[in-house]
Amino acid sequence: MKSYIGKRVATGLLTIIFSFCFTFFLIRCAPGDPIKIIAGTDNPNQELIDHLTVKYGLDKPIPVQFVNYVKNALKGDLGYSYMSNEPVTKLIGEKIFPTILLTLTSAILAVVVGTLLGVYAARKVGSTFDRVMCGISYVVDATPGFWLGLMFILIFASTFRLLPTSGMCDLRAESEGFAHVLDVLKHMVLPVGTLSIIQTPLYFRIARSSVLQTMSEDFIVTLKATGMKESRIFNKYVLRNAIIPTITMFSLSLAFMISGVTLIEIVFAWPGMGRLMMDAIMKRDYPLLTGIYLIISISVCVVMLITDIVYALIDPRIRFE
Repeated sequence: MKSYIGKRVATGLLTIIFSFCFTFFLIRCAPGDPIKIIAGTDNPNQELIDHLTVKYGLDKPIPVQFVNYVKNALKGDLGYSYMSNEPVTKLIGEKIFPTILLTLTSAILAVVVGTLLGVYAARKVGSTFDRVMCGISYVVDATPGFWLGLMFILIFASTFRLLPTSGMCDLRAESEGFAHVLDVLKHMVLPVGTLSIIQTPLYFRIARSSVLQTMSEDFIVTLKATGMKESRIFNKYVLRNAIIPTITMFSLSLAFMISGVTLIEIVFAWPGMGRLMMDAIMKRDYPLLTGIYLIISISVCVVMLITDIVYALIDPRIRFE
């Protein structure tokens, strides 16, 4: 088991290093000049452009910029944002919690509801419930998430005025304590509902197909022939083997949760990493973009490592010595 975990950790570190190097050079080779955006495009001042270029070290070759960035990153310094002149670590720290709160809540709801519905549909395969749920899953899966979010705003916020349209909290209320928690939960209903609904069909189909495939395996047929109770066979053998694909998809959704909810955060004006990343892309904010991609790479590798360990605990057959 230690060898298995060691190999996964080494693979994760190599992935982070490769991803960091690739994104660093790719961002700086992309079209666009952040200094010209800062100086203004209407009447740019050449002296100001030259001063800012030297200030942010963009006058040096890209390999030299890379070496300097790595030296600072190893000290925990990811640089300063070109646009706000604030530390990148501070900006990411302010935005990462709202994104984690939004995506983790919606992912848990989606995996629980989708898996329960999928397992039940597999137990009742061919029934009216199974056919209806399969049809609904395909329709919902084909629905764009941003459109669904806009419809929720139109119905529940604009028409019935039951829920807020945007933001994470009511800035005018200035609530504290439990009242603030309730305010945040109220603002989470629509974005979390949107993300949960568009993710649920995926978990439903995976759980349903995995259960049906496992139930058709030879060892399950053998267990049934021995006279073992159906409930025990399902709970002890079918469900444990069928749950692995669901864990895979859940881990992938968590791994890409920072970058995967950008459109939903924009629709609901949610102050998270998705909006921060889009703003950084539009303004060519190199330090902020590099820091965000580094955090995304680390989060993907950490979640994948945890997933591999969970795999090994659930099914020892996949351990590699």
